[in-house]
Parts: sequence; structure tokens; C-alpha cells
Amino acid sequence: MVSSHIDIMRNPRSPNAVAPANSMGILRDLAAVASDAANAQLDAFALRLADALMAFSDQSTDSRQANLCFAGAGLLRKNTYAYYHLAATRIEAALRGEMKSLLQQIAQHAPQAKDGKPNAELELVSYEEMDRKVRLGHIARPLVARHADALEALNLRLGCLLGRAEFQLAQNPFRPEVFLGALTQAWTEFDPDADSHPLVLPLLQPEVFLDMTPILQAVNEALVGQGILPALDDSYRIRKSTNFAAEQKREAQIAEGLRRMLTGEAGVSSSMGAGGIGGAASAGGGSGVSGIASIDGGVQASLQSQLLQVTAVSNQLMGFLAGMQKSMLDRQLTGLAGGDFATTAVLADIKRQAPAGALSQVDENTIDLLTSVFDLVFRDQNIASEMKSLIGFLQVPVLKAALIDKDFFFKQEHPARRLVETLAQSSLDWDKTSGQAAPLYQTMKRIVERVQQDFDKQMSVFSEVLSDLQGFIQQEERSAAPTLQAPISKALQKEKLGQATKVARQEVAMRVGTGEVVAFVETFLENKWVPVLTLAYTLQEEKPTAVQSAVGTMDDLIWSVKPKITAQQRKELLARLPSILSRLNKWLNVVKWNDAERERFFAELAQTHASIVRAPLPLTPEKQLELAVEVARQAAERRQEKQASAEPEPAPDEFDEQLKKLERGVWLNFRNADGTDRKAKLSWISPMKSLFIFTTHRKEETFQLTDAALTQRLREGSAQAVSLDRLVDRALDQVFASGANDPHMAAKSAA
Repeated sequence: MVSSHIDIMRNPRSPNAVAPANSMGILRDLAAVASDAANAQLDAFALRLADALMAFSDQSTDSRQANLCFAGAGLLRKNTYAYYHLAATRIEAALRGEMKSLLQQIAQHAPQAKDGKPNAELELVSYEEMDRKVRLGHIARPLVARHADALEALNLRLGCLLGRAEFQLAQNPFRPEVFLGALTQAWTEFDPDADSHPLVLPLLQPEVFLDMTPILQAVNEALVGQGILPALDDSYRIRKSTNFAAEQKREAQIAEGLRRMLTGEAGVSSSMGAGGIGGAASAGGGSGVSGIASIDGGVQASLQSQLLQVTAVSNQLMGFLAGMQKSMLDRQLTGLAGGDFATTAVLADIKRQAPAGALSQVDENTIDLLTSVFDLVFRDQNIASEMKSLIGFLQVPVLKAALIDKDFFFKQEHPARRLVETLAQSSLDWDKTSGQAAPLYQTMKRIVERVQQDFDKQMSVFSEVLSDLQGFIQQEERSAAPTLQAPISKALQKEKLGQATKVARQEVAMRVGTGEVVAFVETFLENKWVPVLTLAYTLQEEKPTAVQSAVGTMDDLIWSVKPKITAQQRKELLARLPSILSRLNKWLNVVKWNDAERERFFAELAQTHASIVRAPLPLTPEKQLELAVEVARQAAERRQEKQASAEPEPAPDEFDEQLKKLERGVWLNFRNADGTDRKAKLSWISPMKSLFIFTTHRKEETFQLTDAALTQRLREGSAQAVSLDRLVDRALDQVFASGANDPHMAAKSAA
């Protein structure tokens, strides 16, 4: 938002700033986080890739390419675990290589090229390597576009971690291109036929490739856990919309209006151009953040100079505010202040009661802007009245802070601003039934009293109490962690089982979808072999060969019931049949399928095998070809019937997108069946975002929702996110949205 943009413009980080001492350790930990998130998807990815190879084989007019893709799909289906191992190894190695390169740049304080890319990109490379990079970049574009928000957030966090004002996508170790390169490299090691190697990369479209969302989310959350720009997602996200140009124009107008109100400047500096502060946003050719950050130093110095001039608040005004601050503290300490005492009337009274001549127009504008901020708190039905009263007692100290330092409106990290916003967000954690004796209430009360008592002109008071509040919140989260351990453990097992079932169904669907599987075997696979594959996938870590065995047994079963039109094929069937039946029975014993239906299945299977072996052999090649064509025709008809009867998956709607944006710590309001409401905090999200654990104000109470159930509740309106973030930004949005065409507001801005 606007204040974030101005913050970056006014406080650029030095490109050569020294990274924190533990930055290197954090980066190495991030590589492990990303690897784990990617590895969790490799089984499903292998299935999609095999599907894509088979589809390309069916559609290709080049017989050579068709055969290569067909063989590659078969190889991958039969050796999924081998590819899994290679892919996991390559992803880990690729991330390790990216980290090594990045750490070398940091250690050497390597200068950057004008385009922001590391100088290492300018090193001489072979034509083949250059061509590979170009092709990877081309395939990565739709992935980058799809995950632009998360990548931009990650770029900013990594830049903050490493002390760099600009951190480009080309430097990001977790960009899609890195994972694309790792998976294609794994394929070159997996498939011995080198001619198939260039065919895989074009198939890695977004619908086939890894879902980068959980990977980027995991890395971003790991950085947030280290305290790296925790508010970034709400304040700095580059929001994509069909009306992006209009959005940028509106933000530019707000930025310009804010600058005028807080500098008292009637005109627009010619050095800023027609667009003012926000107008420079387009200069960077990218996001508003990077564009504003690129404003020339002269404009920055000009604005800073203007702001310094207007911070010379009169001693008369500060004396008046000090007296009011003491009066409010006395009322709070003596308990004379009712729940409705701390209202916006406090700030309005200051404008009415201030000594004559003590308030400049800029001072009045500052009071008006701050009134809008506190109005959001007082009007919010999700904040208890007791909490509103506590926060309201900060109006005078925060006003003094904003008068002294206009960075309050410009800078997301301003301590007074962060304190107000953190108190508002933390108020949701207070259980009203626990009363004012609750530790959270008492902590907030002590913090408010400390600010009222100690704050004069030193912003360090806000920083100290903010640190105390954050420490209390973190301690509360640590205390609640044991309560979540059991639900999280069960949820992880449930998700693991769910993902295994999903992959197992995909494995079966991929085979029966060809139309080549006879009906009774198809029914058997869908109803009885899916549990077998599910079990195999859940045992993959303990027994790496389990999946290969279960998938191989399924493929052998399918092969055994296909027509055998040569004597050699029938001889092979008879030789392999005992092993196939033995493995089938072994797996079915494991899943405990022991009823009469099993006997009927094996009886029908034996009858089918017998009919295959006893069928007359076609004597001539022409007859064999005719029979093969007939089998293929029947399979094609069956495949078309299945495709026609398959129900298309519903297209994602706005509520699916809303679910993706939910983050740990957000509160939701749930409407119960009896019409009552209850608030719950999203305390945990599973790695694949398929399960969500909520806690109520009574920390020992937890409940769990699947992604489908939560999305449906959002769709029905029986669950709604409670938003108390970006308090100052939202207030500024409202002020300038309502006053953009208001002559009175324009007059104030120009006064």
C-alpha cells in the first residue's frame, strides 16, 4: 500500500549492507524447508508427467517422438521410486548450488549489474548451456506469473535478510527455474535414451509441474518465523487485478495527497513529475514498490527536508498534550474512565481546546488522519469494548509521536504505529469471559500505562513496550504448542494418508483410462487395489520398494488379461503367472481382503487366463494384425466412453483463492447451525494446505477442517476472516477515497 511504498522510497537499504550474522545459517535451513515441500509432491508429479508423456505420444505425428514418449511413460510408471530418489537428490543439489553462489556474492560484496542480476551471469558459457537457460526461462514464465505475489514477497524478505535494497528474481534461489532445471536434470539421469531428454521440458507446464504455492509459502513462513518482515504479506504484496493501472493511479494520488497534507506544500515539486510520489512507480517497469524505490536521490532529500521542517512542533502544543496525557493516565489509574471514555472525542477535543495559535494546519491534518486510524478501532465490532478503551488511552501519546515524527504515516516499522496495530490484532486473543484479570489484558494494560507515563519525545519507549508485547505473545504461543502437538500429529498422518490415496487413485485412473483394461479387472483395481497402493505409498519411507512392487504387480495383472496372439506371448504368460498371482495374494492379505468376493475375482481371473491360452492362434501375420487393430479399436471406444462420462472438475472460484491466502494466526468468525457465532484462530496449516487446525479462546479446544469443508463454509458465508491488519493503511485509503474530490480536503492539503 501507499505507506509501504513511501517507506521504501524514503528509507532505501544500502546494497552493500552487511547481512545479519546468522543469515547464512538461515539460508541453509531454507534450502531444507524448500526441499521437503517439493519432495512431498514428487509422487503426484511423476504421475502427471507420465500422463503428459502418454498424451504426447498419442498426439504426436512424429513416430520417433511418439515411441520415445510412450517408452518414457512406461519407464516412469514402473520405476516411480527411482525417479523420486533422483529428483529429490537433484532438487537438494540445485538449491545447495544456488545457496553457495548467493553466499559467495554476499561474502565478496559482489557488485550487481545494472539490471540487478549477479555478475556471474556475464561469465562465458557454452552455447548448449546458454540454450538450456533460455529454454528454462521460457518454460518458467507462466510459473513466475502464477506465483508473482509469493515470489515478490520472498524477494523482499531475502533482500531484508541479506541487507540488500533490491533483490531480483534472478538471484532468488527458490525461483521456479531452479526446480525446473533440477527435475529435467533428474530425467536425463533416469532415462538412458538421450533422445527423450529434450522432450520432457516442454511438457512441464503449470498443470503438470510442481505446485510452487506450498514451497514458496513454506519458505516465506520460515523467514517470518525468524522475524523477517512478518507484516509483508499484507502490506507489500503486489496485487494483480484486471484494473491494475487504475489501482496504481489511485495509490499515486493518495501518496501525493498525504505528502501535501503533512508538508503543508501547496504545489507539486517539478522534480517529482506529473505523477508525484506515486507517479514514479511506473518508472521501474515493475511493481509499485520497486518503482517508487527507484526515485532519484534529489527527490528523496527534498521530501525528507520538508518533513524535518514540519516536525518542529511548538512547545506550547506539546505542553498542552503533556497535560492531557497525564490527565488520561490519572483517570485510568484511578478507574474513573468508563469503557466509552477513550473515544475519538479525545482527538476532537484537542483541536477545540488547544491554545490559540498552537495548532498549524499540518498539525490539524495530522490529528484528522490519526482520528481516522482510531475510528477504525472504535467502529470494529470484533474488538471488545474493554480493549477499545485500552487502545484509546494511547491517542495522546501516539498523536505526540506522529507530530514529532511524520514517519508514523509513512513507515510500516514505526514503533508507535506497530504498537497500535499489534494491540488491535492481539485484542482478538482476549477471552472476554476470562475478565480483566487475564494475563493478556493485564499485559496490554501495563503497556498502555507505561506509554502514558514515560513517553515524552523518545520513540524508544514504544519500541520497548512493543518488544514486551511481542515477547508475551510468543510465550503464549509456546505455552499453547503442547496442546497442538497431538492434533498436528494426527493431521499429518491424515494428510499423508489422503495424499497417498489421491496418488493411488491417479495411478489406477491413468491405467483404466486407456480403455485397455477388461471390465472386471478395472472394477477390482478401483475398489481393491487403490487401498493396496495407498498403503504402499504410506510405507514408502520405511520400505522404499513397496510402491514399485505394488505398481508393478498392478501392471503385470493388466498385462496378463490382454490378448496373447503369438505362441511366445502365451508361453511368457504361463511362465509369469505364478509370480503374478503370488504377489497379488500377498498384497491382498496385507490389506485383509478375505471375503467371498475375493474368491469370485480369482475364479474369473483364472477363467480369463484359460480362455487367453486356449484361444485359437491366428496363423498369418495379416490375421494377427487384424486382431491387434480390433483390440485397439475396442480400447479406443471404451476410452472415449469413459472420457464422455467423466464429470469435469469445477473451476476454482474466489473462495478457493481466499482459502489459499489464509495464513496462520488469522482469526475467523464461524456461524454455528443454531445461529450463534464463535471466533477461532487458525493455528496450523498442513504442508499441502489440505487440513486446517483452529483453536478457540480456550486454548485446549481445537477443531479441524479439510480444505474442501473450509472452502465451502467460506462460500456459504458461515465462515468469515476477521481482518484487523494494515490499520493505518486502511485508514489512509478511506480518508483519501472519501476526500479525493472534496474541495474542503483539497483546501486543507493546499493550506
